[in-house]
Amino acid sequence: MTKTTSRLPLKKVFKASIIAASLAFAGFASAAESFEIEHLPKVKHAGNITVSADGKHTAYTVSNPRDMLAGDKDGTADTHLYVIGSGKNAKPIKFIGNKDGVSSLQFSADGETLFFKSKREDDKMTSLYSISMSGGEAIKRFEFETSIGDYAVSEDGSTLYFVAREKQKEDDLKKKGFKAYVYEEDQRLASLWSVALGDSEAKATKLFEGGNVSNFDLSQDNKMIVAAVAPTNLIDDYYMQRDLHVIDVNSGDVIATVDIPGKLGSFEFSENGKHIGLLAGTDIHDSSNGVLMVADTKSGKLTQLTPDAEQHIVDIDWMGKDILAVAHRGVESAVVLYETDGDIKRTYKTPEDIVVRSADIGKGEIRFIADSPKHPREVFELTRSKATKLTNNNTWLKDIELASQSTFSFKARDGRTVEGLLMQPSGDAPAGGWPLIMAVHGGPEAHYSDGWLTGYSTAGQYAVADGYAVYYPNYRGSTGRGVAFAKEHQNDYAGAEFNDLVDGVDALAEAGVINRDRVGITGASYGGYASMWGATALSEHFAASVAFVGISNQVSKFGTSDIPNEMQLVHSLKWPWEDNWMNLLERSPVFHAGKAKTPILILHGEEDTRVHPGQSMELYRSIKVRTETPVRLVFYPGEGHGNRKAAAQYDYALRLMRWMDTYLSEDATRTTPMPEFDLGMADRLKKDDESEGSSKDD
Repeated sequence: MTKTTSRLPLKKVFKASIIAASLAFAGFASAAESFEIEHLPKVKHAGNITVSADGKHTAYTVSNPRDMLAGDKDGTADTHLYVIGSGKNAKPIKFIGNKDGVSSLQFSADGETLFFKSKREDDKMTSLYSISMSGGEAIKRFEFETSIGDYAVSEDGSTLYFVAREKQKEDDLKKKGFKAYVYEEDQRLASLWSVALGDSEAKATKLFEGGNVSNFDLSQDNKMIVAAVAPTNLIDDYYMQRDLHVIDVNSGDVIATVDIPGKLGSFEFSENGKHIGLLAGTDIHDSSNGVLMVADTKSGKLTQLTPDAEQHIVDIDWMGKDILAVAHRGVESAVVLYETDGDIKRTYKTPEDIVVRSADIGKGEIRFIADSPKHPREVFELTRSKATKLTNNNTWLKDIELASQSTFSFKARDGRTVEGLLMQPSGDAPAGGWPLIMAVHGGPEAHYSDGWLTGYSTAGQYAVADGYAVYYPNYRGSTGRGVAFAKEHQNDYAGAEFNDLVDGVDALAEAGVINRDRVGITGASYGGYASMWGATALSEHFAASVAFVGISNQVSKFGTSDIPNEMQLVHSLKWPWEDNWMNLLERSPVFHAGKAKTPILILHGEEDTRVHPGQSMELYRSIKVRTETPVRLVFYPGEGHGNRKAAAQYDYALRLMRWMDTYLSEDATRTTPMPEFDLGMADRLKKDDESEGSSKDD
């Protein structure tokens, strides 16, 4: 295949003037055949799939990103609601397509009404709405004094159960400038409430308040609720201390408690209410929650069904007396039906080129969300013999030439097999190999699957269009290969886990795929930690680094993160004071800042509570003072642990590629001057003046 690109050549790309860049961009819409950064706002993902109990309707949402270049106002992606009927000729129908967010879809028992949460223009809080499957406008059904969290509607539609916190008392002193608050001492826990629907005068009453409730499930006979409860509202307790309480709906009494051994994932009552299917960690040191378990409703007894399986289950749903599970195995996926004793009843046939993300069942109808290297997430239907794609939200991709994607596995220095996904331009590699961008995932309790990998911070198709290979390694500590593999990074910060990254680069070079002297590394969160480590302790291996919301100092990170217990229990396995101070410091990029020869771009959201912005400031200052190495620090106001708004995402993608283009070009050196900070954004956004506030539709 031939690949044409609309962007400037990799070599000396940003030595050209802003005018030349603008001219190149102006012609992209009509001439481009490759995926470009400017295509990112066109990428739509289906999600939140739910099937009515009678199987007649499937509801799902489609994310609709804001397009700054088309004149959209900045903001997070809009969420549109679609419904598909049953039968061979069923077509997606848009039910809601405005800018209001739509989430938490649930059908009524008869399947004729769809409930959802939204916060519309006149709403002060996120409220409950419903819409008829016969059509018409959505109706607000209930608004509480604070935003509604998880919810369920009784089978007869008369009662709403929901999670919410009580409203904070008004304080007139705030209006006078007294806005001091006490860190981590807001004791307003989220409780479980109930209220009569359809009665405008009805008042919500607390059903359960024995801790901080995050989410719950209502049994089909409406007699029981199983709720996930943590002792406090701190995110650390959400991760590490949640248990399940089975609650009598009429009295609010706790019938049984399921002691969760580690992290807790999704959970659901069986159809007869005798069991609870759930996903959780095998023990308190399990870094993730991908093991299938079953609990007895009356006794709370818990049975682990798949503790030793080399997989990570990401979603479950009851199918009669059995449990349908979406399992990720390495970079691939499988849809598996488990009996409640852990035996596999059947494995469904799904296309080899897709990755299944979630599934839902209604009267035998199995619908699921999946993506592939050739398309973002879409809705599929699964039968005993095949899977059929039902939606195509990205028809424009048929005119785009997408790069190939394949699994690339290698042996690490200790003999451990590590796998990852490789994207590269078509045709033969140039002499010496392609320049490489290594995109390291966060967690590290996460993994890359062989699906759609292109995003604002993960490069992918738009990097390949510029002549790069892109590699996505599932280094040790990643999920998808069982609990044991996920634990292999523990008590070894930046050790074998990051050596895997270097060994992967070496293997790609030995295979003749990439140029060993033109390798860049990037990632966010733990991937940002890897990128900072690559630019300091492992500086000789990487010619460029872009680190996003990364960890630079494991000692100060402990004191500034909102998950110190999670950090100790599933990563370090030791507290800093347990003869561990120096070890943590030596496993920190700031300790090795004097070795930094790799030009590094550091980016961070100013509102990040997971990895404090000070982590980026520390590394920036250490490199700036101790070396002459190019270093730049960019903050994103209003953003947290990752960029959610369109402007920040677009800005990030441009800066990522400009940094790589500058320091991975053929004639670049590690002392090449940094590119200008100015991206010429005013010229890029000039269309905004012509169509202020417009918003594209599907």
